[in-house]
Amino acid sequence: MLLNGVPEAYRHYSKRAVPRGVLESGGAIIKLYHLEKAGEPVPPPLAEAACAWLDAQAGSVFVAGDLGFVILHRCGADFHFLLPVFWRGANEAWETVAYHHGDMTGFERFDPAYPVMAGREIAPRPTFCVWELAIVAHEALAWSRFLAGDRDEAALAIWRADTLEAEV
Repeated sequence: MLLNGVPEAYRHYSKRAVPRGVLESGGAIIKLYHLEKAGEPVPPPLAEAACAWLDAQAGSVFVAGDLGFVILHRCGADFHFLLPVFWRGANEAWETVAYHHGDMTGFERFDPAYPVMAGREIAPRPTFCVWELAIVAHEALAWSRFLAGDRDEAALAIWRADTLEAEV
C-alpha cells in the first residue's frame, strides 16, 4: 500500500539527538544540536562550518537578544541540513533552513522552488522531519517553562541547560 509518497520498501530507523553546547553569537543565545544516525556522526569540519555560517548570520537570521536552538542534521553521507530556530512574538518558532551538500565550501540558504498558482505559492511546504520534531517538541516545552517563570538570569540558566539527548 502506498501512503502519500512513502515507498513500500521504506523502513523507519532511529537517530540520536545530541546536544553540543551553547553558541553565543551577535548577542543571541543558541543551543546547538546534532542529529545523526548511530555510527555516522556529523564530521567536525562540518560542525565548524555550521558555527561559522551562524556567526555570519548575526543581524539577518537572528539579532541581539534572540534565544533559540539549531539542529545540524546529518541526512546521509554528504548532505546536511542546518535549521536555526528562534523564538519570536513570545511564543512563535521562526525557522531558517540552510544546507551543505558534497564538496560545498560552506552552508547556503535552502530556498526550494514551489509551484505558483494565481500569483501565490502553493501550500503546504515542508517543515521538520519526524526526527527533527523530537528536538522541536522538547525545545517548545523548555521555552514554555521559561515563559511561565520569572524570565530572569536564573531562569535563563535553566533554559540553557534544558536540552534533549535521546534516541529519536
